[in-house]
Amino acid sequence: MGKHRCGWCKGDSLYEAYHDEEWGVPVKNDDLLFEFLVLETFQAGLSWITILRRRENFRTAFDNFDYKKISKYPEAKILDLLQDEGIIRNKLKVRATVSNAHAFMAIQIEFGTFSNYIWQFVEGVSVKNKVLNYKEAPANTTTSNAISKDLKKRGFKFVGSTIIYAFMQATGMVNDHEIECFRYHEV
Repeated sequence: MGKHRCGWCKGDSLYEAYHDEEWGVPVKNDDLLFEFLVLETFQAGLSWITILRRRENFRTAFDNFDYKKISKYPEAKILDLLQDEGIIRNKLKVRATVSNAHAFMAIQIEFGTFSNYIWQFVEGVSVKNKVLNYKEAPANTTTSNAISKDLKKRGFKFVGSTIIYAFMQATGMVNDHEIECFRYHEV
């Protein structure tokens, strides 16, 4: 008998690896926080496995998620991205990634790091929920609502409360592993 995992990742080796190694692990590195913000932006309206399967393509297309480079993308680069079959070719999401890079750096100037800014919403500590079944995990919370509202005020796009809650789960701001999952007590 193998390890008990959250129900959402069973049966797919890529999902299981992501679940076992990344999902819910607290991330305080700005480069990785930006990567997850980009991936969650593109995930809007799609399944997470779709994004995971294209993650390396996104990494290549978006210069390893280098927000400094992305913020300087000329129109020609944006048009190239819209032709790249390896990523999700959504014009609004591609343009949002460029404008979000600008807003991300503005937060870094104000708070020292994006991590300082985003983690203040949970007082610097991961919120450990008690999820019995992954289907019980919320789609959003008052905290994700507050973050979403503040990010929008700062010029971010594609940062609705549900997207932000998924970002919080991915970056370990909340631990929504099922309590019977082997990762619940590890992260």
